Amino acid sequence: MPSPLISTNDLAARLGEPGLKIVDASWHLDGRDGTSEFETARIPEAVFLDLDAASDRAASLPHMLPPPEVFATSMGGLGLTIDDAIVVYDAVGLFSAARAWWMLTTMGARDVRVLDGGLPKWVREGRPVEQGPRPSPPPEQFDARLDADRVADLETVRRVLAQGEQVADARGAVRFRGEAAEPRPGLRSGHMPGARNLPYSTLLKADGTLKRGAELETAFRQAGIDPDRPVITTCGSGVTAAILSLGLAELGRSSRLYDGSWAEWGGREDTAAATGP
Repeated sequence: MPSPLISTNDLAARLGEPGLKIVDASWHLDGRDGTSEFETARIPEAVFLDLDAASDRAASLPHMLPPPEVFATSMGGLGLTIDDAIVVYDAVGLFSAARAWWMLTTMGARDVRVLDGGLPKWVREGRPVEQGPRPSPPPEQFDARLDADRVADLETVRRVLAQGEQVADARGAVRFRGEAAEPRPGLRSGHMPGARNLPYSTLLKADGTLKRGAELETAFRQAGIDPDRPVITTCGSGVTAAILSLGLAELGRSSRLYDGSWAEWGGREDTAAATGP
C-alpha cells in the first residue's frame, strides 16, 4: 500500500502540477474558526473543507458521514473529483486532516495524502503561503461511493467487544479512565468495556509529524493493539480516531472507524461505560 502521507518537500516540488488539489481541513475542538485562519495563511491554491458543513447535518451526532450524494455535492463544490491527487492538511500539524483523509477515501477518492506536519511545518520551513479570501474554484463532479467496510456502527462495535476483538480509543488517558469530564455535555465519562487506550498524540513525533516504521508499530503494540489483527478505531466524535486509522494505513494495515464514537456510546442508556485503565 502506498503511504497515506506526503512530506512538505514533496508537496513543494509538486505545487502547480495539473490534477493536484490541496485542501485545508482545519477544525478545532475549542470552536476556533478554521475559515478565518485559512484566510490568514494557507498553502497556495488550497481550498477550505469545513468538516462540520461536510458532515451529515441531519444527524444528531457530530461529524457523521453524510449520504454519498450529499458528500459528492460538497466535494464537487470544492472543485474535487475522485481522480484528483488530493493533499489535505490542517493548521495544528496532524489533527483534523486525518478525518478529511478518511472521509475522502471512504467515499471513493483514489489518491489522498495527508501533509505530514501540516501548515506549522510548512510555515517553519519558510515555504510560500497565500492570504485573503479564496475565490471559489470551478465546480467538478465527485462520484462518491461509500466503502462500507471502512465504517463501523454501534452494533458492530458491540459485537466486536463481546468477542474480545480490538477497539482502539484515541482520546487522552484521563478521559479514557473517566477522570475528566467529556467536553460535550450529556456524555458519561469512561470508555467502552474492553477497549484499549491509544491517545493519538503517542503516534506523533515532537515536530508534529507521524512516527514511521518500527517506532509507529511499537506505539500500537505498547497500547495492547496488534496491527496484524482487525482494529476498530474510536475517539470522542470520530476526528482523532482517524489519526489511528492513518497510522495503521501507514503500516500497510486497514481498519474500520466507529463513526459515532463516544458521542454516541457515552450518550446512550443501553451501553456500558468502564472507568480506570
